[in-house]
Amino acid sequence: MGLPSRSRGVFGYDSAMAFQARKIQGAGELSINLVEWSQEGVPMLLLHGYSNEAHIWDDFIPTVADHYRVMAVDLRGHGDSDWHPEGAYTYQDHVEDIEAIVASLGLERLVLVGHSLGGRIAMLYGGRNPEKLAGLVIVDSAPEIDARGSTRISMEAAQNSDPSFASLAEYEQLLVHLYPAATSASIRRMAKFGARQRPEDKRWILKMDTAFRRAVSGDTGKLDAAEIEKRHTEDQENMWKALAQIPCPTLVIRGAASDILGAEIADRMADEVLPQGQLAVVPQAGHSVMTDNPEGFNAALAKFALGE
Repeated sequence: MGLPSRSRGVFGYDSAMAFQARKIQGAGELSINLVEWSQEGVPMLLLHGYSNEAHIWDDFIPTVADHYRVMAVDLRGHGDSDWHPEGAYTYQDHVEDIEAIVASLGLERLVLVGHSLGGRIAMLYGGRNPEKLAGLVIVDSAPEIDARGSTRISMEAAQNSDPSFASLAEYEQLLVHLYPAATSASIRRMAKFGARQRPEDKRWILKMDTAFRRAVSGDTGKLDAAEIEKRHTEDQENMWKALAQIPCPTLVIRGAASDILGAEIADRMADEVLPQGQLAVVPQAGHSVMTDNPEGFNAALAKFALGE
């Protein structure tokens, strides 16, 4: 069954899906970049994953823009949103940003879509604010991550903790390595919106706080191994509890070749824990489902959100 939606008028965009970007206050006075493609219909808020930004969803937007008020954010420390001066990037910090954004926009109910890191934030937001959700979509994310994927991400973050590039084309070559199944259009877009030119030497650097990348690579400052493991366990427990408290229709999307979301965990989420869970497996896609197989991803989400 599709989620509630409402047809809307044109929001001044053309076939290329023009957008409007503006800053909105998150938690703790941080400025969060909000991108909007449409203004009428049930609000749909999209949350990207680690090292991405709002335009990772661009191929998906036309699928729902005629029916939903579609928005996406750059999470704190990413894209054109503020970096936290003390490196506050816990799940709790991100959830509080989303709560602040929802309150500032005056949203009574919304559909929340989150990929990877964004999916974990969406789970925790839903557990704390179940009355706010008309629907939830969790894209290749889970309380428990496959060890293959967590190791890969940590290694990539360590190897590219603070890179710079002579050109966007050089950055694109790195992205091809990191996203081997992504379409060429997705690679170009990730480079365009994910990097900026440094004024002093004209080299291109990532629009991502290096403190965030260091934390993901395992550089957690003064925390010892026991404390890190304790926090990971607590995070997992909190996410499983949150999923059980989410009453709205919820779609779990898994890339068939994902090294992050294992098949058994996906089944457990959809069949055993979520009150109204369902699972869609997108073929020819790894963890970055929306860039690996845009058509398959769009079809899976459209079936859920539009009843197609």
